Amino acid sequence: MASLDGLKVVDLSRVLAGPMCAQILGDHGADVIKVEGPVGDETRTWGPPFNDAGMASYFAAANRNKRTVCVDLSEPQGRDVVMHLLHDADVLIENFKVGTLERWGMGYDEVLRERFPRLIHCRVTGFGATGPLGGLPGYDAAVQALSGLMSINGDPEGVATRVGVPIVDVTTGLNAAIGILMALHERERSGKGQSVESALYDSALFTLFPHTINTLFTGRAPQRSGNGHPNIAPYDTYATATEPIYLAVGNNGQFQRLCGAVGHAHLASDERYATNALRAMHRFELKQDLQSAFSLFGAQELFEKLVSVGVPCGVIQNVVEALNHPHTAHRGMVAEVDGVRSVASPIKLSRTPASYRLAPPLEIGQSTRQVLDEAGLSLQQIELLLERGVIRQSPISSKE
Repeated sequence: MASLDGLKVVDLSRVLAGPMCAQILGDHGADVIKVEGPVGDETRTWGPPFNDAGMASYFAAANRNKRTVCVDLSEPQGRDVVMHLLHDADVLIENFKVGTLERWGMGYDEVLRERFPRLIHCRVTGFGATGPLGGLPGYDAAVQALSGLMSINGDPEGVATRVGVPIVDVTTGLNAAIGILMALHERERSGKGQSVESALYDSALFTLFPHTINTLFTGRAPQRSGNGHPNIAPYDTYATATEPIYLAVGNNGQFQRLCGAVGHAHLASDERYATNALRAMHRFELKQDLQSAFSLFGAQELFEKLVSVGVPCGVIQNVVEALNHPHTAHRGMVAEVDGVRSVASPIKLSRTPASYRLAPPLEIGQSTRQVLDEAGLSLQQIELLLERGVIRQSPISSKE
């Protein structure tokens, strides 16, 4: 039995943050019903790459362990179908533009809270509903720019650079899942649901550690430092006789062991490098001294030598190398369902681990009939909705 067995989640969200939140819950046992409109989640078209069946990798990354139903929410009867699904649901996740649910007569404060008092409503937004930017649509890269996240990424002499992964969407999805679990825990005491909001802008600011706290301390805007850390040294990319290596040395003991391991113990007693604060002040001289020492070693040889004495570091691998690394297999970090591979859950529970039961749905509405039958709609009601185009059933049947 998984940790969230018995939890029903209705997922009205699209793209990444909301779907990833729902997938986290689904991986741990929740029954996730993904409601898509007639054109589906736009990430179904975000490729290449596509697999042999035509599924976009982007969609596959955040939509396993879900059943999909196709409902046209622009139709009042389609909205009635969703309200029927919410009758026994625990969680609703949505990322519509602020005001959309309210316009449809499905606002949380106005309707859902009273009709479904135990429901946890999770709204993923770009900037929240109010304030100078309230209600504006938000995409990851645009929020990276506005939040300051882009300004600290890149070479010191270069231009502000987007972080190479949708880090704002990912952290917003994680924060949404955390908020939902908090609300579910509180519901055990109060018996009442509540609304959870996870905004991309807030998550981006939260992700900006330690630059935000440094700025709050000093009042000065941080400068781009390339691969270097603004507070710690040596914490950067260093050349070796072969590939570069990344050092992440966080204390004096690690620095002393580093110097000894590469035959330069004298650097540990150099007054310029006696403390982290001094090493950070003299980071450029330190980098030259260390790269001179590292020039005698290949990257893999140096990695093995340093980790053997407890110095955190890593050879810079590409994604193929990382996914094929034996430790990735040991940690079970690639999941496969019906031939579709994706990155597995990083959450490891000892008694109730994640499980991978359903592949990402290839077609919109694969489970429409099944889910609506379970929700109590009669065969006649389902057939009438199909005839009117309010719902659709894909020819591909989902697993029972």
